[in-house]
Amino acid sequence: MQKNIRNFCIIAHIDHGKSTLADRLLEHTQSVGERDMKNQLLDDMDLEREKGITIKSHAIQIDYERDGTQYTLNLIDTPGHVDFSYEVSRALAACEGALLLVDAAQGIQAQTISNLYLAIENDLEIIPVINKIDMEGAMIEEVQDQIIDLIGGKKEDILLASAKNGIGIDEILEAVIKRIPAPNGDEKESLQALIFDSVFNSFRGIIIYYRIFRGTISKGEKIKFLNMDSDYTADEIGVLKLKPEPKEILKAGDVGYIITGIKNAKEVKVGDTITSATNPTTLAVKGYEEVKPMVFAGIFPVNTDDFEELRECMEKLQLNDASLTFELETSQALGFGFRCGFLGLLHMEIIQERLDREYNQMVITTVPNVSFIAHTTKDEIVTVNNPSEMPAANLLQRIEEPFIKGQIITKPEYIGNIMNLCIGKRGVILHQNYITESRVELEFELPLTEIVFDFYDKLKSQTRGYASFDYTPIGYRDSDIIKMDILLNSEKVDALSALIHRDRAQDFGRKLCDKLKELLPRQQFLIAIQAAVGAKILARTNISAMRKDVTAKCYGGDISRKRKLLEKQKEGKKRMRQIGNVEIPQEAFLAVLKLDD
Repeated sequence: MQKNIRNFCIIAHIDHGKSTLADRLLEHTQSVGERDMKNQLLDDMDLEREKGITIKSHAIQIDYERDGTQYTLNLIDTPGHVDFSYEVSRALAACEGALLLVDAAQGIQAQTISNLYLAIENDLEIIPVINKIDMEGAMIEEVQDQIIDLIGGKKEDILLASAKNGIGIDEILEAVIKRIPAPNGDEKESLQALIFDSVFNSFRGIIIYYRIFRGTISKGEKIKFLNMDSDYTADEIGVLKLKPEPKEILKAGDVGYIITGIKNAKEVKVGDTITSATNPTTLAVKGYEEVKPMVFAGIFPVNTDDFEELRECMEKLQLNDASLTFELETSQALGFGFRCGFLGLLHMEIIQERLDREYNQMVITTVPNVSFIAHTTKDEIVTVNNPSEMPAANLLQRIEEPFIKGQIITKPEYIGNIMNLCIGKRGVILHQNYITESRVELEFELPLTEIVFDFYDKLKSQTRGYASFDYTPIGYRDSDIIKMDILLNSEKVDALSALIHRDRAQDFGRKLCDKLKELLPRQQFLIAIQAAVGAKILARTNISAMRKDVTAKCYGGDISRKRKLLEKQKEGKKRMRQIGNVEIPQEAFLAVLKLDD
């Protein structure tokens, strides 16, 4: 019965207790047996458990009886970190309501607001819940006022809970049934279902997760993907319990999975619409955005022979993480690899870890950078994702870099530190707004390049962890960006090139040369490390040669004997330097990330 279905998700800032609340809901409704119950039940990746964060949205169906009526609740637990906001947008597209979770001790934070606006844009019913009310530092009344200021409503509408100790779970389930509307799709119309996730299974092929908005789908039916315009047979369909549960038919309002035997990752696109092959709909499901990568980096196999294997692994990983984008790239130093787009540095780190753990792929990652737009003297517009794509200086008319609008919520005593940090990163403070006496919101504009590396870490250290940060892109602006090359013995290392603002180049170049001096192993010959812009050398340092004491056998006698031996050694070193190669360890490519300002 469609009127007894509720589709909802849990949204919040990172570490406000989403996964714990999902655990309690499953436990309370007895959807999971005692034997299967464990903390962070829906977080099935080792990485998620180790880091204590949710990386993937997880869907699960709960059967719940209330007042003699059987309800079907489709719950999606979402990530809270800003780097995984794309996962949240996908979950919201498949729901009618959302539980907005706020930590009683920390109050509303930047990602809370960001996720809330996403939910409002999707026209979802919002149920505010204050979590961790039993903690010593809980500020229940203050947080209630913050929520009312943000979304309006009455105090009685805000639920109080402690997911850890199971307080208020019954009230949350009651609110889900009473306040969240049931789906209203017509079962008699042609099938229209949204693909919101997919995973690769080595035995079954690609398993697709979807939400049906109209019509029905039956086992064995011929189906079609609208964007890809390709037909398949529904070999197996079913609902998402703790383990997938096959069904014969699913109707409008249901969330389920489908297996069609597809093995090629390119045939499935998250956000595509599933329809019937015999009676197709012409309407694709709206409200689904293409992913916009924020950070770009090259990923190369350690062994060049593993390139094809890496390509297959990247395609399988992209199925499970639609926010990863990649294209082919070649490098003089590293051979064939991929230019990858990530939503942030944490996203990049997670992808690297997953390649290593899930697919046993050891990779080299180049210096991350953002995407620039170059205007040439021939009136051409070139997108520069990589320093090697930068047009020559004599052909360059101007270059634009991406800017973001940032939002920081913190305590008033840290305003000075944050302003210094933002101004040091070429930022402009727009305004500040006191949410309450002890919480202030700062808005500013910043170049995206400046927050890619260490901005978030520095923000946390300068505010003792009492700041939350979120940002949205606001377009491109003219900027004085130049290409800086690193030369080893006068040879360019393309993987260490960087696009940087002219004012920063000299300081950045000097630091990078000093860092490389620490990391590169000494050789039998002198190594000159230089940072250059075009023909102009900005910084230089040398790694001296390992020398043998060739004069040790000379005792007494004329000085010319020693000089002759030293000259001979000097000639040998010079010849060695002409033919010698400098091997660059992986740490050197990551050194740029760890440069301290």
